[in-house]
Amino acid sequence: MRNKRNRSSFGALFVMILLVGAGLYVYFSRTFERNTPKITLQTNGYWNLKKPLSLKIEDDSGIRSYKVIVRTKSGDTELLYNQLLVPKQSIELELEPPKGAYAIKDKNIEIIVQAQDASKWNFARGNEALKSFQLKIDKKRPEVLVINNSYKISRGGAALVIFKAGDENLKEIYIESNHSKHFKAEPFYKKGYYIALLAWPVEDTKFKATIVVKDDAGNITKSYVPLYLKNKIYRLSKITLSDRFLNGKIAELAEQFEETQGVAEPLERFKLINEDVRAKNEALIHKLTSEVPQEMISDFKIKKMYPLKNGQVVAHFGDHRKYYYKGKFISEAYHLGLDMASHAMAPIKTQNGGDVVFSNYNGLYGNSPILSHGLGLYTLYGHCSSVDVSDGDSVAPNSIIAKTGKSGYAMGDHLHFGVLVQGIEVRPQEWMDKKWIKLNIDDIIKSAKKIIDGN
Repeated sequence: MRNKRNRSSFGALFVMILLVGAGLYVYFSRTFERNTPKITLQTNGYWNLKKPLSLKIEDDSGIRSYKVIVRTKSGDTELLYNQLLVPKQSIELELEPPKGAYAIKDKNIEIIVQAQDASKWNFARGNEALKSFQLKIDKKRPEVLVINNSYKISRGGAALVIFKAGDENLKEIYIESNHSKHFKAEPFYKKGYYIALLAWPVEDTKFKATIVVKDDAGNITKSYVPLYLKNKIYRLSKITLSDRFLNGKIAELAEQFEETQGVAEPLERFKLINEDVRAKNEALIHKLTSEVPQEMISDFKIKKMYPLKNGQVVAHFGDHRKYYYKGKFISEAYHLGLDMASHAMAPIKTQNGGDVVFSNYNGLYGNSPILSHGLGLYTLYGHCSSVDVSDGDSVAPNSIIAKTGKSGYAMGDHLHFGVLVQGIEVRPQEWMDKKWIKLNIDDIIKSAKKIIDGN
């Protein structure tokens, strides 16, 4: 009797274990998973009914079927429907606009996505997901109109453009050049108008500027800035490196930089300084001088620049310097400023007010304060012996900001005077020329205001 009861208890326990095991299998098995499919539509809430929308559907047990519907005031239109013979865990689709999309007058539509997975849950019917997306329809391209611009731009030089741009769902405005630079524009004078300085890098042989305006729906309008191009030719200098220079100034500089620590070979030290250290120093300069204010301005006044009284030019902007040692080419660089010299530790005066964005030591440039004058225009004063301003200072016009010197990569006391437009070095001579400023800045702004006021 006891054996029968034991066998009966064992049988009940075995059945219970089987039931629990089956339950655990159903609970944890992917075949019986209970999660609904994940539906993702790549959208910011706008659609121009031109470009397709990216749709992704995911599920662990695999997608068995899906359907996509566009709902408008006129009714529902089926965009996609598919039943898969072999379920897929991930499906990526491109939702093309419905036929006759341009006939849709609705300002808002609804995209409805329905998906069913291959799970055996819910009596083999699987899990179903239904997701709705509300989209705002915007088929209109942004407005762009060039109001006025400088007549020409020289290689290594700058130009000004004033334009009108707008869109109900405006997203982004910039001026794109052929060297992939995006120049920022600043709101100007009245709502919907913008102003920007452009720069043609001295290293580039060609230049083209195109205003680009984008809206949230992906509509884009482009407008070419009609500039006459003057391909100014710059000097090519072949410089022979001497052992005295390599074992003197270069050895002295090499002690300062981490790039040259432990490097004993003179030519290798020179190459590292002329290329790697220079690139690092210039990257900092370009970063500091790329900012453009975004508050509206009604004018932009700039006086001609001449930072060093009685200063004589000792090295020109744009010189392409190639360095040789015993007839072998070693390295090269562009001189991206104007070198001026008078007497030792001569006062440096800025004719235009500005904000100090940098006042410290920067490698090859030595002590080199940088001032912002607005509209993305900056001036740099390199190799100073002393600096009389600090970061964040507002400097009044005709202020002495530093004294000339030979800090950094300088063989003698002088000023390296640099002018930058949105992070690009430009010819200082243009900004030292009263006539150039009048023709390319003052007259352009004055004429543009008259046109804007007449609209």
